[in-house]
Amino acid sequence: MKICFITTISLTIKRFILPLIKYMHENTDWDISVICSDDDEFAKMLPAYVHYYPVHMERGISVAGIKAMLKMKKIFKQEKFDLIQYSTPNASLYASLAGAFAKVPVRLYCQWGMAYVGFSGIKRKIFKFIEKRVCKLSTWVEPDSKSNLDFSHKENLYPESKGSVIWNGSACGVDFNKFNIDKKDEYRKIIREKYSIPENAFVYIFIGRVTRDKGINELLQAYKNIENDNTYLMFLGGNEIDQTVNMDLYNWSLNKKNIIYVGNTNIVEQYLSAADCYVLPSYREGFGLSVIEAEAMGVPVVVTDIPGPKDAMIDNETGIKVPKADANSLEEAMVNIKSMNLQKMGNKAHEFVLNSFEQNILFEKIIEDRKRLMGTFDKNR
Repeated sequence: MKICFITTISLTIKRFILPLIKYMHENTDWDISVICSDDDEFAKMLPAYVHYYPVHMERGISVAGIKAMLKMKKIFKQEKFDLIQYSTPNASLYASLAGAFAKVPVRLYCQWGMAYVGFSGIKRKIFKFIEKRVCKLSTWVEPDSKSNLDFSHKENLYPESKGSVIWNGSACGVDFNKFNIDKKDEYRKIIREKYSIPENAFVYIFIGRVTRDKGINELLQAYKNIENDNTYLMFLGGNEIDQTVNMDLYNWSLNKKNIIYVGNTNIVEQYLSAADCYVLPSYREGFGLSVIEAEAMGVPVVVTDIPGPKDAMIDNETGIKVPKADANSLEEAMVNIKSMNLQKMGNKAHEFVLNSFEQNILFEKIIEDRKRLMGTFDKNR
């Protein structure tokens, strides 16, 4: 069987798909390919068993988008894939069109977030229309959270007879070899010493892009209202600043010694171990993988009550849900969680994720699902 994974940029494949590809290679005899925008460093780090087809993709509708779609169509016809799996907005549009034109038998849309949800007016209508077209062109749709599946059906993006969520959701689950809670104390000491954070200080942590849709404005405002010498806020992720960020708040944060912008890192588990609470005040998510990664390390969470993150926690047991775009509610939750039994919540969080999102169990279920979609699933296995 021949499978191809398609995303707009290589980072999505590295973050969410490569672990699955490795598991597939070790447990099936499938031929595996990937398509994303050209990236020489990515090409060099790919395992030899993965075929790489670079296709240049740009944001927005452009001539480059048409070229990308036509190039994908050519690749699909040449390689005769049994299944193509696509995610991220641009790649999904181009791949669903190209896959339909090339008559790829299984065109799987992994609906890991919907861009139009964060828009309004005519822009929202246009992007919703595109979302519906991608869903229609796909033979099957798989959101990575049950709430987003329900939302999609209510929005009439595709009929209730079309679409499913694998196991309990998430794109790739949690690797408990990496997110090893037995090393939490060791990691906590390393990171706190690195940034001269006292052991008795309370540390909030956020992982993601610095943009309005991630709730950065509300997070900075809430922290500004509660800051003191013994409270810290850490940001993990790229340092590119979106134009929708409140620059007054952001510039204020750059001059605060207790606000730490770490940037991108490959040791997320160590930074999570140094934190007392993970905060994700996002406006929209497909799932919110960082929520279950934090919980895996025994860190309670504060998240917005939106599809995705609310599927990744248990309200008032592993964390607190708050309304989106509400700085006052976020501030209240960030204050209240400090007085809760963090050890009990952390233990519950770890147990919840271990039982619901263990990576290898999820990957096995994904393989069974792909066999089902390709018509090769052995029910008597």
